[in-house]
Amino acid sequence: MNLVYGIHDKPKFPKLLIFALQQVLAILAATIAVPAIIGNGMSQSAALFGAGVGTLVYQLFTKFKSPVYLGSSFAFLSSMSAAFAGATSAAAGYAGLILGVVFAGLVYVVIAVLIKFVGVRWLEKLLPPVVIGPTVAIIGLSLAKNAVGDLFTGKVMVPQVTQVLKDGAIVDNTSMVSGCDPFVALFCGVVTLFAVMLFSVYGKQMMKLIPFILGILAGYLTATIFTVIGLATDNVALQVIDFSVFQNMAVFTVPEFTFLKAAEGITQIDGAYIAKLAVAYIPVAFVVFAEHIADHKNLSSVIGEDLLKEPGLHRTLMGDGIGSIAGAFFGGCPNTTYGESVGCVAITRNASVITITTAAVLCMAISFFSPFVTFLASIPNCVMGGVCFALYGFIAVSGLKMLQGVDLNQRKNLFVASVILIAGVGGLELTFGEIKLTSVACALILGIAANRLLCRGKDDE
Repeated sequence: MNLVYGIHDKPKFPKLLIFALQQVLAILAATIAVPAIIGNGMSQSAALFGAGVGTLVYQLFTKFKSPVYLGSSFAFLSSMSAAFAGATSAAAGYAGLILGVVFAGLVYVVIAVLIKFVGVRWLEKLLPPVVIGPTVAIIGLSLAKNAVGDLFTGKVMVPQVTQVLKDGAIVDNTSMVSGCDPFVALFCGVVTLFAVMLFSVYGKQMMKLIPFILGILAGYLTATIFTVIGLATDNVALQVIDFSVFQNMAVFTVPEFTFLKAAEGITQIDGAYIAKLAVAYIPVAFVVFAEHIADHKNLSSVIGEDLLKEPGLHRTLMGDGIGSIAGAFFGGCPNTTYGESVGCVAITRNASVITITTAAVLCMAISFFSPFVTFLASIPNCVMGGVCFALYGFIAVSGLKMLQGVDLNQRKNLFVASVILIAGVGGLELTFGEIKLTSVACALILGIAANRLLCRGKDDE
C-alpha cells in the first residue's frame, strides 16, 4: 500500500492534531465501553486516560516504530467481573483489577524475554500466510455483528417492561432499550458510512486523510436534526442523541483513577483472592497473545514492514504487557492493540507514529475536559456503527489479501484456510470455568493444528 505518511513522517502541527483526533474517534467507542459494561463505578474518562498511558509506554518499548493504539480489551471482561465478584469490598475489587492486569502483563513479559533469546523464526513456520491471513480476516468478521447491531441503536434510552417467570409466578421485568426508531438510527448510520466512503474516495487530499471525522460529523448532524424534531414534537422515536448528558456539566474534572479507589482495598486482599485473580487473568493473556500476533501481522501488511522483526515481537509484546499494566493503574482496564486503529491506518494510509503518540496525549488531556468527553460519549451508537462498518471491513479484507500469495489450488491450503474461516465466522468458542477462548483464538489454534498436520503433504499436481 502506498502510504501518504510513513512511520517516521511528521505531519504539520494543525494536521497532526486532526489526524490524532481521528484515531481517538476510531478507538473511542470500544475503549469506554469496557468500563461501562463492568460497572461498579468504573470511570470512562479514567479508562481513556489509561489507554493513552498504555499507548505511550508501548511506543517507548517499540522505539516509535509501530503505528497502533492500545485500548481497553474486551477479552478480559469476565476476568474483570471476577475481580469484583471475589472481592470483599469495592476498594478491594479495584485493587484486584490492578493486580490481575499485573499477572496478565507479566505473561507478556516472560514470553517477550523467551522470544528475545530464541527469535521468531519458529513463529514464521507456525503462522504462515495461510494461517495468519484468514485469522486476521476473522478479527474483522467477528466484530461484524457489533457494527450491525449498533446501526439500529440510538443514545436515548427508555424503560421497557416485559413479563418473566420467577418462582412460579409471572412478574414484570423492567429494562432499558433504545428509544429511537431502528430505521431512524439506521438512516443516521448509513449517512455516516456513505460519508466516510465518499470523502475517502472522492475527497481532496486532506479529506481523504480524515474521512472518519467528516463521516462522524455528517452522521451526528443528521442525528441532531432528527433529535431536535423529536424533542419539538415530543416524539421519542426520532430522538437519537441524549442531550441531557450535557446538563449540569463541569468544565474540568479529575478522572476517578483506579489506583486512588484501590488504596483502601490493598489490605483487604488475601491469598485465596490473589489465586483467583491469577486463574482469571493469566490464561486469558495467552489468548490475547495470539490476537497480538495477528494484529501485528495485519499492521505489517498495511505498512509494508515486518514488525515482528523490527522493532521485533519481543518489543511489541513487552510494550503491550507493560503498557497494559501502566494503563490499568489509572483506568483499571487491561489494554490491547486495537484493530480499529489498524483499520484507520489502512483506510487513511497514514502510518505516522507521531500521530498515534499525539492521539495518546490527546486522550489523556481530554479525559480532564468534561465537555469534550461528554460530547464523545454522546455520539450515537448508530453513527459509530457506520464508522465501524468500514473499519471492521478493512480488517477482514486486509487478512484476505494475505492469501494472495497462497496457492489455494492445493487442497492442504484450502483445508487450513477453510477451517479457520468456518470456526471464526461460526463463532466457535470454548469456556473452561473462568477461562474463555474467543472465536479468534479457537480459529487460530485450529488453523495451526491443521497446518502442522497437513504441511508435509504432497502438492496436488
